Amino acid sequence: MDDPVQEADLELEAQLILLAASNHNIEALRTLLRTGSANIQDPDTGYTPLHSAIAACENSPPSSPIKENGHSIAVGLPNGNCIDEEAKKIDGPADDLMEVQLSNGHGEKDNPAGSDSEVHVSEEIEAAEKTIRLLFQNGAIWNDLDKNNETPGCLARRLGLDSLYDLIVDAGVRAEMLLNRLDGYEMLRDEDSEEEEEESDVHDPEASTVEAEQEPSADGVTDVPAGQPEPSHQGHIAQPGTEEITSEGYLNSDLTFGRDRILDQDNNGVMMAWESEIMQRTADLLAPATGLRVLNIGHGMGIIDDFFQTKAPAIHHIIEAHPTVLAEMKKNGWDQKPGVAIHEGKWQDVVPKLIEEGTLFDAIYFDTFAEEYKALHQFFEENVIGLLDDGGKWGFFNGLGADRQVCYDVYSKVVEIDLLEAGYDVEWETLKVQDLDREKQWEGVKRPYWQLENYKLPVCTFIG
Repeated sequence: MDDPVQEADLELEAQLILLAASNHNIEALRTLLRTGSANIQDPDTGYTPLHSAIAACENSPPSSPIKENGHSIAVGLPNGNCIDEEAKKIDGPADDLMEVQLSNGHGEKDNPAGSDSEVHVSEEIEAAEKTIRLLFQNGAIWNDLDKNNETPGCLARRLGLDSLYDLIVDAGVRAEMLLNRLDGYEMLRDEDSEEEEEESDVHDPEASTVEAEQEPSADGVTDVPAGQPEPSHQGHIAQPGTEEITSEGYLNSDLTFGRDRILDQDNNGVMMAWESEIMQRTADLLAPATGLRVLNIGHGMGIIDDFFQTKAPAIHHIIEAHPTVLAEMKKNGWDQKPGVAIHEGKWQDVVPKLIEEGTLFDAIYFDTFAEEYKALHQFFEENVIGLLDDGGKWGFFNGLGADRQVCYDVYSKVVEIDLLEAGYDVEWETLKVQDLDREKQWEGVKRPYWQLENYKLPVCTFIG
């Protein structure tokens, strides 16, 4: 920015927004957000207004004005400067906000810091809730990261602020549901566009050239506006310097089979033995009796297929797309097991054939690797109804957003809503996960894909 006065004006406005959020000052914040952004970040802490509103509820001296001998003293701003120092830099509307801004939002300038009063705590939490709602109404992003690698939800959870955490989760659910719906509309529009392009190609031989010029870059990356997080359909927040794993990239990668893991060529964990307890309990719930008809999508290390085999299934179908896994399956004799049918290829190609043949199952498990959430959504919205017999059960590996609790809680709610809309009841069973860091499970793995204490195991059935 070339204008130093304008730059100073915007910097002060940003600091005032952060301070108003920290003080839970609704009046000042509403005024500031008419021209300012709810997504500004402090350059030192990385705090957004959401972070500031939550952090102010921690049991520590607040950043609101403090009186000394009856006179207000300068208050530190998030960047370490003082309001008096910043205010001297500019003249403008911000000066009119100063008196309102210095209030703690409850109509007084005295701060009851250190009070143990339950009434005060309740009022402070209520004020924080109102502040957070106002920020979301003005476009605040629920999963921005601060310099401590925490989202606002991570911060609220660490501080034990359950009601604030729930507000963040609910906002995350709304945002992800909207993104998923927009993806659906985009897919429909793309299909319509393709039909229109095919028709236009007949009359316009140069259409293909125009289309080629508009295609994304070779790396498949779509630019997003600066400061905006890229939506993550896999349910986790992309970290700087990391690359998302795609299904196509995974299927074309070389795999390494170890005693307790499968790694791709970049040392990403595809499947690991620590999942065995989850798989065993899943198999017990989906196939509680012997002689059932079982379908598993995604063999991997074969952990859940081994457990399904202990149930002596009448038929046991396995869909697997990775050539290295298929070779390992044959090496281990899976193609020779009685009742086992191996389908080579992507489930998107195999499942329609099974449905066309009228093959039904009593238990279905879905655990693919490096597919976006919309693939799972497509599976249960369009395909399960043609595969699952009356009274049958199906489930999936619930690893969406498992690199941080707030994302996991958001996506568990998203998938539950989508399942209900698709006609399924879901029951969750919580399983304790071993301390994977203490057990050194991630040694040699590029990026841990599980960072939580508990696993929510889903069992789905038709409604009614």
